[in-house]
Amino acid sequence: MDKKIRILVADDFRLLREDMIELLNKQPDMEVVGEAATGKEIVELAKNIPYDLILMDIEMEQVNAGVMATEKIREMNPEANIIFLTAHETKEMIVTAMGAGAVDYLVKGGSEEDVLYHIRCAIEGHPVMEGRVHETIMEEYARLQKSERSLLFFINNLSKLTAAEREMIKLLLQGYKTADIAGIRCVEHSTVKTQIKGLLRKFGCSRTKEIVQMIHDLNIEHLF
Repeated sequence: MDKKIRILVADDFRLLREDMIELLNKQPDMEVVGEAATGKEIVELAKNIPYDLILMDIEMEQVNAGVMATEKIREMNPEANIIFLTAHETKEMIVTAMGAGAVDYLVKGGSEEDVLYHIRCAIEGHPVMEGRVHETIMEEYARLQKSERSLLFFINNLSKLTAAEREMIKLLLQGYKTADIAGIRCVEHSTVKTQIKGLLRKFGCSRTKEIVQMIHDLNIEHLF
């Protein structure tokens, strides 16, 4: 008989954990070699017990205990196969959890056959993320790519700013309006408006609010 898939199960809900263990142990190709009720416990098990895959709940002793445990386990074993099996399905949690290094993400309540299928696919090296999870990950990937391009674009144009334009952005970040800036800099209102037009042209924006928002989004306020 082929070697069985050795599985660790982490879930703080005892009845759910026991049901999952019973299901897995009934499979001819699977066996549960350890169980945990907390993130700390699953980390210790992963240190001391040989395993092929971990089924990981997210919210245990803390709301993100499973995510933290996954990060620690992946530090010890970068090749660890970890599947999140959780009640959480928000976009933020999916992105955070998958960013910890898990290979798949399942929402509780699905069929037993689906869970078994995902386990076998992960072990075979081609995990099959559910449609919503895959879509969320791809959206985040696209967002990060866009942010990187925006940052490069902004930094490139930053080097082309005059001292007066940099000071203008600093004042805009502080919430000052055009008239206020003219008074602070002791220049004509028309002069400020002309300089603002130059800023907008350099950054491809139509309003100063867009420049300010871009700086906030890229988290580079410190450059001014």
